[in-house]
Amino acid sequence: MAARLSGNPLSGNLEQVHVTGMTRRGLRLNRMAWLGLALSFSLLPSAAIAQTAATRTTLSVSSTGQPTVTVTDLSDDAPAVGVVNFEEDGRILGQSLLNAQGQATAAFKLPDGVHNIQAVYAGDASHLSSISAQATIQPQATTGTPGYQLAITPVSPATLPMNLTAGQSGSLNVTVIPVNNAALTGPMFVTLSCSGLPSLSSCSFAPEEVQIVPSTPASCPSGSPASACPPVSLMVISTQAPAPGGSAASNRTSSSINWAVLLPGVLGLGGFAWGARRRRWLQRIALVALLGFVTIVGTTGCSPLYRYYNHGPILAPQTPTGNYTVTITAQSNDGVTSTSNSTTMVLNVN
Repeated sequence: MAARLSGNPLSGNLEQVHVTGMTRRGLRLNRMAWLGLALSFSLLPSAAIAQTAATRTTLSVSSTGQPTVTVTDLSDDAPAVGVVNFEEDGRILGQSLLNAQGQATAAFKLPDGVHNIQAVYAGDASHLSSISAQATIQPQATTGTPGYQLAITPVSPATLPMNLTAGQSGSLNVTVIPVNNAALTGPMFVTLSCSGLPSLSSCSFAPEEVQIVPSTPASCPSGSPASACPPVSLMVISTQAPAPGGSAASNRTSSSINWAVLLPGVLGLGGFAWGARRRRWLQRIALVALLGFVTIVGTTGCSPLYRYYNHGPILAPQTPTGNYTVTITAQSNDGVTSTSNSTTMVLNVN
């Protein structure tokens, strides 16, 4: 039987056709696999490009000398999002958030004289950073009036915008750069403050007031001592995290327990009093018991002091998350005139 089967030419042809069909299917599968692999690799670069698109940063100056920056995606001219720095000679003069049109206007005031400004876009998760061409700004003719300019430098974290988790603190240096200070007839005192912080956060300066004299340098070569540099104040921003320990949940649980005891007790005593309405003495006893029960519960479980001792303090709220533009304001006085200047920085609370 085996010999006849093995010698059967029809059987051999069937086996050959079967093997040939399997081989062809395998080749087709291999080709499809290689085609899919090649297609996936061909798509990888385009996906990577879509995630990190190149940008164009353009700086323009208004007739009043106010710099405005526009950042767009190079591939489709769509507006970018994120933060842009306004810089002069490597110093950050201010920082602003781009609006929905991909634009931001500098919020600082430039002192008189000639200024060479650049806009630096920091980039984000889907856009690469970019730098504008330099623009020369001369807000007004040089008058020789003493003044100053503000610059900010990140300390901790070491980059701007300042990214903090609620409960953390961050710091940056605020440098007060004198302008035409040789014309001063006496010391100029500059007081620093901030505004625009989210709720449950604060800022402080050390020192809060700096002094400019006719000999105060306007620049600071690397490695120079503090006496050979413009005055610097350390600005610290503090945020608040939820307090550990007591929680709002525990107080809600306490309230639920109080109602779980109070409501059935009230209903039970009320029903007892209603059922005993024909017996006036029993009704009076039920009403007195009801009044005593409510008084006891109200002076214990519903008491704030009782809650504090048994459940701890209520959970304190935290600094709300979001992006905030913080304004740093400097107010100066040389004994004769009072001037002010300001700049902005971006704070991200996570």
